Amino acid sequence: MSSQLRPAIVLLALLTVITGVVYPMVVTVVAQVAFPEQANGSLVVHGDDVVGSTLIGQPFDDPKYFWGRLSATAPFAYNAAASSGSNLGPLNPALTDAVKARVDALRAADPGNESPIPVDLVTASGSGLDPHVSPAAARWQVPRVARARGLDPVAVQALVEQHTEGRQWGFFGEARVNVLALNLALDALH
Repeated sequence: MSSQLRPAIVLLALLTVITGVVYPMVVTVVAQVAFPEQANGSLVVHGDDVVGSTLIGQPFDDPKYFWGRLSATAPFAYNAAASSGSNLGPLNPALTDAVKARVDALRAADPGNESPIPVDLVTASGSGLDPHVSPAAARWQVPRVARARGLDPVAVQALVEQHTEGRQWGFFGEARVNVLALNLALDALH
């Protein structure tokens, strides 16, 4: 028995050191050297303050700001420690009711806007932390934001276009707008 126990303990100790100490240290060093911004959370600094991350959505509910996708995280929205979706399927009545309520809320916030509401403004992302909206969702919000800030809608639309990011590497994903970056640009404008 001791002939089997000793190699097992030595192997356990060796693999613990390799996978629990050496490997994480190597990955951390490579990440800090090759991708320092991403490795440190892609933080957005405004003045002397950290105001968010380009990777994590934030709740905006003031009419003068663009609003992001809904968050289904608990116990509060955009909880980065509890990434999750709602897990409601397309045939679930609770999802239908939630979407209808969100449509009603968006219509109430901007009663003059008769355009169809983009789906990403009424549904949560899979992670509940999505920092982006589609360009269509950003364009849909331009009249409300311009009116709330007393700005020309054309200037606000131009800001949306400036902050529209294309597909990653030209072919992955869809065009998108980072809501935090857009709102910070709005604050700088007005």
